[in-house]
Amino acid sequence: MNPLNLTRTLYATLSASLQRRLADLAYPPGTQADDFRLPPGEEALLAADSVTWRVFANPVALLVGGVTAVLLELAEPRVRTGVWEHTTFRQEPLARLRRTGYAAMMTAFGARSRTETMIGHVNRAHARISGTTPAGVPFRASDDDLLTWVHATASFGFVEAYSRCVRPLTLADRDRFYAENREAARLYGVAAPPSDEAALLRLFERMRPELEPSAIVLEFLGIMKSLPLLPAIARPLQALLIRAAVQCLPDWTRERLGLDGPRWAIAPWQWRLLRGVGRAADHLDHPDLPAMSARHRLDAGRRAKADPPPN
Repeated sequence: MNPLNLTRTLYATLSASLQRRLADLAYPPGTQADDFRLPPGEEALLAADSVTWRVFANPVALLVGGVTAVLLELAEPRVRTGVWEHTTFRQEPLARLRRTGYAAMMTAFGARSRTETMIGHVNRAHARISGTTPAGVPFRASDDDLLTWVHATASFGFVEAYSRCVRPLTLADRDRFYAENREAARLYGVAAPPSDEAALLRLFERMRPELEPSAIVLEFLGIMKSLPLLPAIARPLQALLIRAAVQCLPDWTRERLGLDGPRWAIAPWQWRLLRGVGRAADHLDHPDLPAMSARHRLDAGRRAKADPPPN
């Protein structure tokens, strides 16, 4: 089938059910769309016209970029031990992903007061996590170099995924993304987050000797392929998105992790399909999606200012 026709067919078939599924996944138990709609008019940490809002509003970039980020994190032995032995990901992967996704959405779209409160809870949880790698290296989840690595890999993953699976970002936009997220990174405890792509690439070079392969990487990819993230009819697309996440890794990282074989390759027509789906995802408009709910909050504030109540 022609990739363009396949893209249109998929979009027409999946749009309503996919948007409902995405809106459902966005809110783990105890959360709701009103978390992003309130308080009316309150600004987020990041401006609505930021590159970050553009990237985070796209679920293709989020899914692909999130998996890319975790692959890079699992290559670092201390982060890998913390994730695999001190969180619930292996036992409850979908629940864990929903909580992590909610935190990312709140950081980008949530009202500043709510976001700062949530980040405080996350930081206190991280402060309680410590352990030792299989090689005997002690760590704490709140160690600055680990926080910096997690922040940098997440930023890289989302930027790279949007550029590869939606539309290319210019170097200026990529630099702007990293600069925009420095305030949030500092709230999470990162002392010196990368301010632009050049700084991020220098960090990657410094971390290069620390990264190593692990069977856990393949276990993680297997979990991600099997999770019911998308409606059943779109499950083949989910497998392609996971392979795209592997392809978004730097070449040397794929080689080091043993992910450079044909099993993870993507044909040119599949890249065209992915970009078609990714660009369609830029136009999702379900009112309960976090980005839409946040825009509702800002619009409510503007309406209140334009039409103040009578004295």
